[in-house]
Amino acid sequence: MSAAHPAPVALWQQLQQVAVVLDAVRSGRSLTPALDAVEGRLRPGVQALSFHVLRWLGRAEALRDQLARRPPPPLPDALLCSALALAWRTEDAPYEPFTLVDQAVEAAKRHPAMRAQASFVNACLRRFLRERDGLMARIAHNAVAVWNHPRWWVERLKRDHPAHWQDILRGNNTPGAMVLRVNLRRTSQANYLAELARVGLGAAALNAPPGFPASGIVLKNACAVHDLPGFADGWVSVQDHAAQMAAPLLLAGLTAPAAGRLRVLDACAAPGGKTAHLLELADADLLALDVDAVRCQRIGHNLARLGLRAEVRCADAAEPDTWWDGRPFDAVLLDAPCTASGIVRRHPDVRWLRRPTDVDQLAATQARLLNRLWPLVRPGGRLLYATCSVFKAEGDQQVETFVAHNTDARWCPSPGHLRPASGRSGGVFPDNAQGEHDGFYYALLDKLDTR
Repeated sequence: MSAAHPAPVALWQQLQQVAVVLDAVRSGRSLTPALDAVEGRLRPGVQALSFHVLRWLGRAEALRDQLARRPPPPLPDALLCSALALAWRTEDAPYEPFTLVDQAVEAAKRHPAMRAQASFVNACLRRFLRERDGLMARIAHNAVAVWNHPRWWVERLKRDHPAHWQDILRGNNTPGAMVLRVNLRRTSQANYLAELARVGLGAAALNAPPGFPASGIVLKNACAVHDLPGFADGWVSVQDHAAQMAAPLLLAGLTAPAAGRLRVLDACAAPGGKTAHLLELADADLLALDVDAVRCQRIGHNLARLGLRAEVRCADAAEPDTWWDGRPFDAVLLDAPCTASGIVRRHPDVRWLRRPTDVDQLAATQARLLNRLWPLVRPGGRLLYATCSVFKAEGDQQVETFVAHNTDARWCPSPGHLRPASGRSGGVFPDNAQGEHDGFYYALLDKLDTR
């Protein structure tokens, strides 16, 4: 007897779950666990629709305000805004707008918590289809609707990047490509590109910083990691190209002491992508710290898959008295906790989860980590400060303050603020020509020998 085929997934079923996911994000829950709670057979479609909704939520909420005197209860409101986000622009809509409206109403009718609002959802969406142009004109000057970010976020970017704030916001609303890092201890960029071609996956090579072999690859179309040749055998990892700059920046020109191998600290290491990259490029005694025990397990799993070894310890990097053995490090990577304002194109929920006060609170954490870890760097050694943020308070302003108070710190030529999905030219570490990366910040600090 042949196995039964799974029942096809109806769009209304997916829209119900998209509404649940959006309601969770609005309640302060991150997108990943919200999607993990979705039934497996529905998850791929719900994930794709949820990403689209979160990228255009500002416009959807502005349209909802035009259509309703007051929002309905949270869950039917999430359904209404999801449908508006998916249908507002026909050329980008994943389904025909009339189909989306019909299935959104069906989703409301079939959900016990939304059934009473089904007629309201239907009326709002049918009016949207009739009056689309007029409604769009009414919100044309609403900054949240135009840029699909909270107003405070837009205003901060205007202050921080007066010449580029619009480019950053546009980049945030563009899905990021899937980028790979080849494990150079197992294969080469050229050989892996050939493997991808063999299995029919289109890809292109990405540049490497001067002095380092190229290992970055961007896929034409994303795929499941287990469809990548040799993934289980540690040939390759998924890592954004901006994040791939960390290891070369920290290691460039750094030589092992006469006594033995480089001693390296990855202070906020989980999930271990940069830890692994450091070990792929250099023979080093590496200590990887993270304050979260579950995330430390992920570091261990990633290193094991890649055939790499490091000491992994669950500890607070800002409390070295609890974990440091007193021996200074040649190099420290501080990829500090931050707002994640640079990776919004991959994590579209971040913009809606963050609050204005988060920036100053996280900047204080970053300053504390810098001040606690700097004494652990040997004279002549270095520290690379990194954040996946485009906010100056977590980048240039943070480092300027640190250098002003630490006369033994020399700020070396560094990429500084990288804008999402934008190309850069010149500099010691020029950006890849394709401009395929997230927003990031890097500052390399050499420790002067003042003895």
